[in-house]
Amino acid sequence: MSYAAPQAPSPPLHLSHPPLVLGRDFLARHAGWPLLAFVLATVLLIPLRGDLWLADQLYAWEGHRWSLQQGFVTQHLIHVMGKRLSTLAWYCVALLLIASGSFPRLKAWRRPLFFLLLATALSTAAVGTLKLWTDMDCPWDLARYGGSRPFIDLFTTRPPLLPRASCFPAGHASAGYAWVALYFFFLATWPRLRWLGLGVGLAIGLLFGFAQQLRGAHFLSHDLWTLAICWAIGLLLYACILVPGRTPATRSRAAALPGSAPLPRGEQP
Repeated sequence: MSYAAPQAPSPPLHLSHPPLVLGRDFLARHAGWPLLAFVLATVLLIPLRGDLWLADQLYAWEGHRWSLQQGFVTQHLIHVMGKRLSTLAWYCVALLLIASGSFPRLKAWRRPLFFLLLATALSTAAVGTLKLWTDMDCPWDLARYGGSRPFIDLFTTRPPLLPRASCFPAGHASAGYAWVALYFFFLATWPRLRWLGLGVGLAIGLLFGFAQQLRGAHFLSHDLWTLAICWAIGLLLYACILVPGRTPATRSRAAALPGSAPLPRGEQP
């Protein structure tokens, strides 16, 4: 009489990969190079007036008025419905996090889900708060584009007689760019999907941001700063929440578990 050999239990998520580290190469790729690209793009768009050039092209293309400001696709489908879908996705993550306290199969996902929930929430909150401090106008408010106010850029003191404004950074785009946190979520859980996660966040953010530019609600630099804020918050929370959960002792225990082979060299964080 023969018996099937018992199957070894699958290792928990947090033991299935080598520990995450914040080495020099990691920081250069995830902080140094993005910061350099951000600074160069900011110089191009704000002091060198790339913002105005692009907005001029869109404004002229729409017949020297923001004809898509109330368009069905730009206003109702992307602006209104898009934000609702992003909020719904956030609630789905929240439900999964709550469920991870009751279902053993989800227990190992608790820390990554908490990270994703916090990163997306803090990203949108940070952008929304900064909008109240920067006091910058939307393109559709400017005399250059049919409005009544002069153009005051980010690095110029705003005259006290002008009404307050809250168009910088881009709040709606943050509902998309906040999901670049998926890159760090997958980096800690399923590294081969990290580029897919990044692509999802960038694609949604670009869609939301470009739709708002077509409506005259934002300049391109507004979206650039929103992306930078979301990426910085994701990176910081990754270092604070996900990396501490991976220690050398954890790696030693993981090596003794079945199916815990290290990642290929190209897949290391």
